[in-house]
This record gives sequence, structure tokens and C-alpha cells, in this order.
Amino acid sequence: MSTLAPLRLLREPWNASEGNQSNTTAGASSGWCQGLDIPNELFLALGLVSLVENLLVVAAILKNRNLHSPTYYFICCLAVSDMLVSISNLAEMLFMLLLEHGMLVMRPSIVRHMDNVIDMLICSSVVSSLSFLGVIAVDRYITIFYALRYHSIMTLQRAVVTMASVWLASTVSSTILITYYHSNTILLCLISFFLFMLILMLVLYIHMFALARHHLHSISSQQKPPTAHHGGSLKGAVTLTILLGVFFICWGPFFFHLILIVTCPTNPFCTCFFSYFNLFLILIICNSVIDPLIYAFRSQELRRTLREVVTCSW
Repeated sequence: MSTLAPLRLLREPWNASEGNQSNTTAGASSGWCQGLDIPNELFLALGLVSLVENLLVVAAILKNRNLHSPTYYFICCLAVSDMLVSISNLAEMLFMLLLEHGMLVMRPSIVRHMDNVIDMLICSSVVSSLSFLGVIAVDRYITIFYALRYHSIMTLQRAVVTMASVWLASTVSSTILITYYHSNTILLCLISFFLFMLILMLVLYIHMFALARHHLHSISSQQKPPTAHHGGSLKGAVTLTILLGVFFICWGPFFFHLILIVTCPTNPFCTCFFSYFNLFLILIICNSVIDPLIYAFRSQELRRTLREVVTCSW
């Protein structure tokens, strides 16, 4: 992916002089620093899988009235965000292939504008995906620790305001990012946002994990045989561990890439790391594939509705 790579504005450090960049690039052009050649077909395949998965989730939630609740609305918004990641990736890939094979001829200025629009869509979907991951974590926390007051705390009106605020903030932030992408301040804001979401999810999920562990300890101290509740608590604890692990693995390398752009754009090690940018994008797309499996398909009600959607049992 050369001409129109997703998030190309963040691919190379801009705060290094051309001379320093060429020297470090030359010094890092051997061995593993040459980067990883990822075929376009892999981007297309993962994008299509993610698109189909998340489209099924949205269709199932819209179809089943039992799923019309704030929790599933947040999951639906996460699926839409992940769909936008897939659609923007597929659109940019096809646009690039058409240009490279001469099937589409456009003026360079129009190409730049098209690329900026697609990059803006990608950035907006990335920010909204991170935001809804955090919103879902907060929603689950309220469900567990304030179960009796959940419906008074998370009303439908508050859920709608939350969703509208996330989409508006994502659109505005992506526009600012694309417009002022040369500013380190913008990147620092993006990095701070990721760290905030990571810490938020970490604190909430550790608290929920501690509650599940407390339940397991209470059951064990009573010397009772394993029950369905025992298995459910253990399953919940394992799920929380998976959530944090997947989040960190899929998003961590990309944001570490941004941190290196700000802190050491001319360092040979950092230059080597920059050459693996496409791999970090693959991980983000993989997150869009994994999200439905973790957040949506584990619901028995949603799985049943998905079967109806697939078999067209409307």
C-alpha cells in the first residue's frame, strides 16, 4: 500500500528534517527494519469479514425488540464504528487499485481531496470505536454495581445523548486531526485520549474482575460443589481478561507508533518501528473482526436473532 495507505498522514514522522529522515532510513534498511509486506488481498478479506459480521449485529439488534435497550444500542454503535473502519479501508483500497491500474483518471488535487475525506472517515471511526468501547465498559460497570438503579441511571434519553455526543465529538476531532496533522499537540491529544480509555477500562474491569473473584471465593469457602453461578462468575472473569488483552494487543502498537513519532522521529529504532505501520493497521481491522465475537455473539438472545437474520426468518 503505497499511494493511498490508510491513515497515511500518520505513517511517517513529519517533525524530522529530510536529511535526518533519509539517514535514519538508510541506516535501518537492513534486516527486520525493512518492514512487513502485507498483501492487499489480506486487507480486503479482513475488511469484508468485519463488514459482514458487524452488519449482522446491527441487523439483529434492529430486528429484535428485546434488544432495544441502552446496552445493545451501545453495542450497535460499536458495530457501526467497526463497519466504518472496514468500509473506509475497502473504499481506499479499491480507489488505490483503480488509480494504479489506470482504470480511474483524476487530477492530483482531486485525489488529495478524496484521500483526505477517506482519512477523515477512518479517523472518525477509530475515535468512535475507542469511545464506544469505553461507554460499554461504563455501562457494564453500572449494570453490575448499581443493578437496582440501572434503569434510572442509564435511561434511554441519556443513552441517546451519549451516542450523539460520541458521534459529534468523533467527527469534529477527526476534522481537526486531518486539518492540523502537522501539530504535535494534536497527536498528543489523540495519545492522551487512548491512554484515558485504556486506564478507564483497566480500572473498571479490574473492579469487576475483583467482584467476580470475591464471588468465587465466597462459593469456595462454603465448600459447595460447582454450580451454574460458579461457572458464570468464572466465565465473566475470563471474559474481562480477554477484553483487556484484545484491546491492548490490537490498539497498543498503533498508539505506540504515534508516541514514537512525537518523541523520537529520527531514532533508528523508531524508524524501524515506523516501517511496520501496515501491520498495526491490520491489528486495528482484526479488532473490528473480534469485537462482535466478544461484545455481541456471546448473548444468547442476539445469537438466536442472528440465526433468524441469516436464515431470513423475518
